[in-house]
Amino acid sequence: MRQQRPSTSSSSKRAGPRKDSRSDARSGSRSDTRSGSRSDTRSGSRSDTRSGSRSESGWDARGSSRSDTRRDGRSDSRDSSRSESSSSRPVGRRSSQQQEETRTRGKALRPKGDQGARTRNVEEAPQITRLNKAIADAGVASRRRADELIRSGCVRINGMVVTELGTKVEIDDMVTVNGEPITRYKHLTYVVLNKPKDHITTSSDEKGRATVFDIVKIKSRLFTIGRLDRNTTGVLLITNDGDLANKLMHPRYGITRVYKATLDKPLRQDHMRAIAKGVELEDGPTQPVEIAVDPSDKTSVLLAIREGRNREVRRIFELFEYEVKRLDRKEYANISTRGLKRGEYRHLTREEVAELQRLVSSAE
Repeated sequence: MRQQRPSTSSSSKRAGPRKDSRSDARSGSRSDTRSGSRSDTRSGSRSDTRSGSRSESGWDARGSSRSDTRRDGRSDSRDSSRSESSSSRPVGRRSSQQQEETRTRGKALRPKGDQGARTRNVEEAPQITRLNKAIADAGVASRRRADELIRSGCVRINGMVVTELGTKVEIDDMVTVNGEPITRYKHLTYVVLNKPKDHITTSSDEKGRATVFDIVKIKSRLFTIGRLDRNTTGVLLITNDGDLANKLMHPRYGITRVYKATLDKPLRQDHMRAIAKGVELEDGPTQPVEIAVDPSDKTSVLLAIREGRNREVRRIFELFEYEVKRLDRKEYANISTRGLKRGEYRHLTREEVAELQRLVSSAE
């Protein structure tokens, strides 16, 4: 080591003018590193240099990087940049999180007022609907019947007779049917009755016969969803929701009605197959039906139809010369009379009403 010092000093003397022109740090780093780099590096200068480069920032760390690179192939400038970037990352991350939290809080606060404003605007805006729907929603009649009332001049809007179909009204318009005002703020009622015999399904009868409304005595104006013969018993739905009632009765929605028929004689297999495929009646062919015979009593037959024509079940069996002794409707749109005695009724649950609405909406 002592032999290298004279050569080092002589070389420094030769490079004296150049040494003065360069910066002190750069020349110092070369001379110091070459004079004792091997011994100092092995004795622990490598750790000192790295610790110094990491603790010191700026030009001094970059100036000593050239000697460090020649000595061990590693650049302290990279270490310093890594340390600087790593030391700065948590700060940047915290600031971005704070900014994100600020934006999130701002977004969470702003829509509340906007949403409330939009809700108020919707409530304050006039609600417009078709005239026949307004009449049906009021429980006066179905949409089809409402169209007939409009054509016949029985409907007035704000005192003016309206006969044009498709007319629209607002919530504040005064609508009268046959001189009686209707209200669109209605309370919807849904009832299932286990209809007994000898009751008709109209609201009144000229002959003074008993009606189903002698049993279901509710102040609201109600009407039946479909009809049952006087001697037919079982499920009868009653409501003031004209829109839903019209859809449940319309053949295109395919709402299932299940009947149990008791015949005057056993049903033959060939007749059962013909009925299942569909038969020709005076008002057109019937759709295929599901039919099953009680193995223990072949006069007892279950049918599931989806049209709801007038006296359809009785006419189907009459076509094959069967007389229907008893006819009981077991289900209408999955609503049954389970738990109800003859002549008893109950209000539908919310789940049952939702199911009815789902059935008609799925068929649209």
